[in-house]
Amino acid sequence: MNAHQRSTCCSIAPPDLLGRLAVTGNAKEREAAVRALATSAAIRSQRAVMGRLNRQLNLNIGQLVGFAVTPERRLTIYDNQTNGRTFLPGVRARDWGQPAVADDAVNQAYDGSSATYEFYRDVMQRNSLDGAGLELVSSVHYGVAFDNAFWDGSQMVYGDGSGRIFQVGGLTRSLDVIAHELTHGVTELTAGLVYSKQSGALNESFSDVFGSLVKQYSLKQGAADADWLIGAGILVPQLGTALRSMSKPGTAYSGDRQPGHMDDYVDLPDNNDPRNDNGGVHINSGIPNRAFYLAATALGGFAWEKAGRIWYTVLTTRLRPNTQFDEAAQATVDVAGRLFSATEQAAVEGAWKEVGVLS
Repeated sequence: MNAHQRSTCCSIAPPDLLGRLAVTGNAKEREAAVRALATSAAIRSQRAVMGRLNRQLNLNIGQLVGFAVTPERRLTIYDNQTNGRTFLPGVRARDWGQPAVADDAVNQAYDGSSATYEFYRDVMQRNSLDGAGLELVSSVHYGVAFDNAFWDGSQMVYGDGSGRIFQVGGLTRSLDVIAHELTHGVTELTAGLVYSKQSGALNESFSDVFGSLVKQYSLKQGAADADWLIGAGILVPQLGTALRSMSKPGTAYSGDRQPGHMDDYVDLPDNNDPRNDNGGVHINSGIPNRAFYLAATALGGFAWEKAGRIWYTVLTTRLRPNTQFDEAAQATVDVAGRLFSATEQAAVEGAWKEVGVLS
């Protein structure tokens, strides 16, 4: 495989953070980080293969793995019972339409998946991730004190957190984390953005955008009132307040390297070193993240109504696997003019100019 075909795994924990803790953290942090990195590496191939099969063969994920695509079952939550990936999805813990159970993680995964499904249905008129009613499958209690959550190409998987990197139970509590990871499924089945360098940073940024929008929609928050944080309160306090800040990239946690302007773009190799983050996909996503924040706040009101509609249209109709920042930016400008007016178009263009992508 060449660099653009190499298999990847989109997980919520920034690999550069895990890589740094694996080298420089205390003994407990090192142990937790190494465990998270090893497990993430083990599921890379499956995710890449699933995405390519879906796009190239025009199949849906449900056909490939046997999950339902029916109006009767929107989602199902399984308990992985602290086992590894060979046990996925695990034991069925809560079916669609069933009442809450005693397990908080099961209920949180259920509620977060449902909220994401309803956002895409009601706001973007998209019928689940594939547009055809795909059942959203989730497994909780994955691994032992596993510090990550990820979309593996067919379903969501949540660890419990170790209390050394992520707070115990934090990964299923965070609605924007759930929506972020599920949006990787939308991206796989539409733009197919290659998970490397700028296209990979766009992949991460679109997930942050819609993760934040799902949270804002659930809270009925306007753009001016949102915190624009991804994963607020899920890291242990000594590491930081969140995984990313869309309004102030580089301020979310200790060692956060996200830039908010192209002048500070971090040019990293995509060489399988987790500290280099697939060429900086979680790092340089700060630039398009801030552009969206600037556009949304300039447009005002509810961010999903205008800025979100523009970004969704671009993601699902205008991007190619190797799209770069400037191409994505110009596409949002064009779509803003087509969907709305010159006023919205100017706001979007101004946002990209402010972060140095357009001139």
